[in-house]
Amino acid sequence: MYPKVKPALARAWRDLQTVQFGVTPAHAVVLGPVDTATGALIDRIDGTRGMDLLRAEASAMGMPDGLADELVRRLAGAGLLDDATAGGPQAQAVRARPESLERLGPDLGSLSLVHREPGGDLRGLAARRALRVQVRGSGRVGAVIAAVLAGAGVGGVEVLDGGRAEPGDVAPGGLDSGSVGRLRAEAAGRLVREAAPGRAPRAREGGGPERGPEPGLALVVVAPRDGLHAWAPDPDTAAGWVATGIPHLYAGVLEGTGLVGPLVLPGATACAGCMERERVELDPAWPRMLVQWRSAHRRRAGAACDLGLSTAVAGLAAAHALSFLDGELPASTGARWEAALPGLHWEGAPVGPHHDCPCGAAGSSRPAALERVGGGSGTGPPDGP
Repeated sequence: MYPKVKPALARAWRDLQTVQFGVTPAHAVVLGPVDTATGALIDRIDGTRGMDLLRAEASAMGMPDGLADELVRRLAGAGLLDDATAGGPQAQAVRARPESLERLGPDLGSLSLVHREPGGDLRGLAARRALRVQVRGSGRVGAVIAAVLAGAGVGGVEVLDGGRAEPGDVAPGGLDSGSVGRLRAEAAGRLVREAAPGRAPRAREGGGPERGPEPGLALVVVAPRDGLHAWAPDPDTAAGWVATGIPHLYAGVLEGTGLVGPLVLPGATACAGCMERERVELDPAWPRMLVQWRSAHRRRAGAACDLGLSTAVAGLAAAHALSFLDGELPASTGARWEAALPGLHWEGAPVGPHHDCPCGAAGSSRPAALERVGGGSGTGPPDGP
C-alpha cells in the first residue's frame, strides 16, 4: 500500500487542531483533533512512501508506535485517502496508458471525490472505457455532447445523424468549419476520435474473452438539431428504447430556450409517451399544434440556437450523462431543466409517469425503482430497472 491524501481537495487549518480538506460544501471534510506533528506526517502521505517508511518517519519524528497506521485509517474512513496501487486489474490497465492519464488527470481528480474508496477514480475511468453511448444529433448541441463524452473517457461514442453538415452546425468543441459539406455522421465520427484520449478498447475478432464482444448501449442521448424533437419527443421513436430498457436523455435548444432532461429510466420514470399524454390533458389543442409545428420546422431553413446557450446545454447534458454512466442519478432523472434567454435562470420541473401510458412507470414503486437503477457503485450504469 502506498497511501496518498487526495490532491483534489485543497487543505487549510481552521485552527491549531483542526484541518479542513476541500473548499466547497459538497465534498469538504473537517478532521480533528490534529496536532502540528500529525499535520507534518499528513504532508508525507503523498503516494511515494509505503507504510513501512511512513512508520519509520513517524518514529523519527517522536510519534508513538501505531500512530501512522491510525492516521491512515482515519483518513481512509473520512474518504480522504487514495492508494497508488489500489483499484485491481482494471485500474492497472488504466495506469498502463500514461498518455491517457495525462489527458484525464482532472477527470480522475473529480472521480476521486465522487468515489471515495481508494482506487475508485481509476476504477470509474476503467468502467467508462467499457461503455457504449449513442448520441442522436450532430448539431451545436449533439456534436459537443459527443466530443465531451469521448474526451471524458467513454470508450464507445457513436453519433447518428443524416445529411451533410451546414455552416450553422459549426460550434467550438463541436463540428469545425472543415466539416461543412461532409456527411454529418462521418464528420461527427472524426470529432469523437480526435476528442478521445487514446484508443478505446475494441472487441477482438471472434469476440474472445480477453476483450469481449461490443457492449450494449448504456445510454442514448437525444440531442436533435431540431430542438422541437427534444421539447416534444416522439413516443414512436422512443418506443424501442422503452421496450428494451435502454435509458435515454433528452437535450436541445428551441427558440431561445435550452432544456436538459428528462433522463428516462424505462419502467421507472416518465417516458415520451407519458409526456405527450400529460400535455394533451392540459391542452387539448396540443396534438393539432404539434403537427403544424413539426411541418413548419421541416420547411423552415434555419432555427434559433444561441451559441452560448447551446454550449451550456451541451455541457450540462454531458455532465448529467457522465453522472449516470458513473452509477449515480443526476437531477434530470424524471425531471427537465430549462433556461430561457435573456435571463437564463435554470429551473427544474418533475416529469411524472402517466397512468394510461403502457410504459408501466406509473404502476411501479418509483423510489424502489430509482434505488435499483442508481446503485452509485462507480462501476458503470446499472443493468436496468
